[in-house]
Amino acid sequence: MEGAIFDCPAPWLERLPPGVLGAESPAALAGRTWDLLALTRRGRTALGRAEVSCRTLLVPGDGPPPLPAEVVITWGLSPRDSLTLSSLTEPVLCVQRTLPRPDGAVIEPQEFPLPPLPGPPEELLPLLGLRLLLMPLAEPPVLW
Repeated sequence: MEGAIFDCPAPWLERLPPGVLGAESPAALAGRTWDLLALTRRGRTALGRAEVSCRTLLVPGDGPPPLPAEVVITWGLSPRDSLTLSSLTEPVLCVQRTLPRPDGAVIEPQEFPLPPLPGPPEELLPLLGLRLLLMPLAEPPVLW
């Protein structure tokens, strides 16, 4: 399974799921179809009109997806987003609707209390989403 995140902040690189590319340029994403592609806010803008292909797109929900995908999963603080936070003071990751994982499994709507994080949880949503969608499912899921 091939995954990537575009415009990944350097401190996140060590926390990416195994095998996920932290792409620094649209050219690094071209030439293949990604099983899962996550975009940061800056990454969505910086992607421009690059010819990038993916099956599942994890993208900020505050604008239209910048490229077509079979499945689009939005992240953000809006109630319309598929992946959001139900609390900011004691961060709780909230899955608002059933999410298909690239491996064929699904994640049902639920909440995941988060441990202390190395940054504001709202900024870490694309990384948390990647981990939720790609890390092995265990009881309880290990998101951090």
